[in-house]
Amino acid sequence: MHNHHNALRVATELQPAAPVTLVRPDAALDAARFFASAFPGKSFYAVKANPSPHLIETLWEGGIRHFDVASIAEVRLVRGLLPQAVLAFMHPVKAEEAIAEAYHVHGVRIFSLDTHEELAKIVRSCATDGVPAADLTLCVRLKVSSGYSKLSLASKFGIGVADAPALLLAARQAADALGICFHVGSQAMSPAAYADALAFVRAAIVEAGVTVDVIDVGGGFPSRYPGMEPPSLETYFAVIERAYESLPISYSAELWCEPGRALSADYASVLVRVEKRRGEELYINDGAYGSLFDAAHVEWRYPVKLVRADASQAEPMDFAFYGPTCDDMDHMKGPFELPADVKAGDYIEIGQLGAYGQAMRTGFNGFTNGDTVIVTDAPMASLIPMGGEAVVPANVVPLGVAARV
Repeated sequence: MHNHHNALRVATELQPAAPVTLVRPDAALDAARFFASAFPGKSFYAVKANPSPHLIETLWEGGIRHFDVASIAEVRLVRGLLPQAVLAFMHPVKAEEAIAEAYHVHGVRIFSLDTHEELAKIVRSCATDGVPAADLTLCVRLKVSSGYSKLSLASKFGIGVADAPALLLAARQAADALGICFHVGSQAMSPAAYADALAFVRAAIVEAGVTVDVIDVGGGFPSRYPGMEPPSLETYFAVIERAYESLPISYSAELWCEPGRALSADYASVLVRVEKRRGEELYINDGAYGSLFDAAHVEWRYPVKLVRADASQAEPMDFAFYGPTCDDMDHMKGPFELPADVKAGDYIEIGQLGAYGQAMRTGFNGFTNGDTVIVTDAPMASLIPMGGEAVVPANVVPLGVAARV
């Protein structure tokens, strides 16, 4: 990949006719170093957010040693890139062939589940000559609320608190280490999401009366977008640690998380060209079938800026985007705020697309992404401290060590 300073340099030197992905390795390094040093436990990168080999290797360089994989393809990808990485197969519903390959070929020992049927499937698939595996870490996924999050993940997976004790007891018999995991939803806007979820975890542990070795708070850690200004990530970490320290768990228990968006969003933006303007609508060369799936289908707003050598003096106004395909659904209502004089031929940078933007691309209608280049300027928006160094918020009381059973 070629290096450029920023989007303007790319637009000026390349004058691209296709969208250009702008990647920021320094931003990914900052995010990795931040989570590796500031989260009070182990951070597993959720590969689904962006499976770019370059990003995965950059996160490893920044200190991320654990990866949340959701398919056998992701298992193969990360294992091929990083032979020493710890992989956790955290999709609660897996094919037996995928479980067997992950365990016997790729050394995966961590699996999630939310039913007795999935537990039996894991036990069968990981056995050797009929002898059950003795080195499994099994994480029972609990159903929790997504009420604080912009995108819910509460309907598809997870066992309710009332039914969890029986599954925890069964998993305890098959596991070398027993865990409880959950997911509060994507882009959690309040640390209370984790405090509330950990209250459910406490109830399940008390009812089951089992020794728990892992608490996995999943993903949901937010990034900054227009209209979304969450608290600092350090505040989330402090709330999680306080609730975790009060749980009735093993003295040697571990705390895990699975950040996807928070580790990858700052990594990439996309440079697009305006092909036509129709009033307050801009026709651009990327869209719902490219990097902007979420902008179209869940009305996600991304930071945008007009890329011109001479800054526009026009007042800002709100625009909607149409993508390049022949499909009316290739529409991003926004609003996206840009100078009122934007016109055909102008370039626009759309930020925070490292999370899911790259992962969701298709080649529908023959429209594909163009070049990928490295830029060295700062991300358009970020919650990650520069350099990856955490700062403890002034309003967070230092945590004591609560007793565990």
